[in-house]
Amino acid sequence: MAEIGAAAAAARYASAAASALGGEGGANGTEGAAGFGRMLERAIADTVTTAKEADRASAAAVAGEGDVTAVVTAVARAELALQTTVAIRDRVIQAYQDVMRMPI
Repeated sequence: MAEIGAAAAAARYASAAASALGGEGGANGTEGAAGFGRMLERAIADTVTTAKEADRASAAAVAGEGDVTAVVTAVARAELALQTTVAIRDRVIQAYQDVMRMPI
């Protein structure tokens, strides 16, 4: 199961890097910020979608229609996505606090 998590994290990182380098940024700083904002929106939307898929798989298993392996895989993916989102949130908050502590 750890390989699934590592592969999913690597795929998310590659997707984020590709979208960030895919021409969304430019010489103007606001274009880069908008690209970063869009990347975060897509990442959060992907996290929500992954959680909903895990919920659907769990509901199907409870109803007797789902495969246990599919449920475990879906829940592991949702857990990884949530952990990644929380880690990014924590880093953004830490960066904000570091900027606020800077002397003017």
